[in-house]
Amino acid sequence: MIERSRETLVNAVLAGLLLAAPLVATLLDEPFYVSLASRVAILALAGVGLNLALGYGGMVSFGHAAFFGLGGYVAGIAAFHAFEGSAFLSWPVTIGGSDQLLVVWLVAALVTALAALAIGAISLRTSGVYFIMITLAFAQMIYYLAISIPAYGGEDGLAIYLRNQLPLADSSDPLVFFFLCYGLLLLALFLSARIVAAPFGMALQCARMNEVRLATSGIAPYPIKLTAFVISAVITGIAGALFADLNGFVGPSMLSWHRSGEIMIFVILGGVGRLFGPLAGAALFILLESFIGGFTDRWQLLLGAVLLGVVLFARGGVMGLLAGRARHD
Repeated sequence: MIERSRETLVNAVLAGLLLAAPLVATLLDEPFYVSLASRVAILALAGVGLNLALGYGGMVSFGHAAFFGLGGYVAGIAAFHAFEGSAFLSWPVTIGGSDQLLVVWLVAALVTALAALAIGAISLRTSGVYFIMITLAFAQMIYYLAISIPAYGGEDGLAIYLRNQLPLADSSDPLVFFFLCYGLLLLALFLSARIVAAPFGMALQCARMNEVRLATSGIAPYPIKLTAFVISAVITGIAGALFADLNGFVGPSMLSWHRSGEIMIFVILGGVGRLFGPLAGAALFILLESFIGGFTDRWQLLLGAVLLGVVLFARGGVMGLLAGRARHD
């Protein structure tokens, strides 16, 4: 009970610090740090998606960059056609571009859900290293598909000249855009907490620990894990759409296996299976990249040392150090 209260306090402090950082930066007229806070929120959101599959479902996916990149390309392609006034599809129905964030998020969610349903339906018939390699293979297939389409930039990527908008809010304002990212992060954390606490979440965690025992209780593990995989992909895909809007650019790098590795690092650094672990991990990663990277190009060496220390001595990650180890650590 004490450990749970301590973790709740740490979660509140992390959320409060992330909220306070851009407000202070705005008062000091430092827009760079507002965008940096938005980046932390977006990448933490992607980590929340992966944490649902990895931390609670035991699915070590090395292909979540596919969903992150697909979300980004939805945002980029929608803005591209809206800027040019052209149609994405003219037959059998005409589908044009859009600069409305709600439309972009909805389409990103649908595209990533369909992709995850197809990828998960095949990948989840395997386990262990085979699951890792199949998800990686699917992600690489989508990566090479992106670089082979010159209409949307190919290897050079696609610049977003038209900033996606939200009714009654100026999303081009860095602070307003941060609030959008922060709100979606809190929503994803709330949904993740509700899913994990529900009977579905209990079944998902049981499937992670012992699929045979779950099956003998009358619940098939496969549909449970597939559903969690799809929900995980949708959250990561929306994060990708936000990331493309933040940078004003989408490119194949969002789909590369390096991006999958980064998202997994957020989860491991923060604490696998800890609700606010992705936020702690993403914040630590961005701080190392931004501040240590300002002094040396070899900041990844320090990141590797930190990651090694977490794996060897702090299996609960940053959250384990701050809030104590969870029962599953």
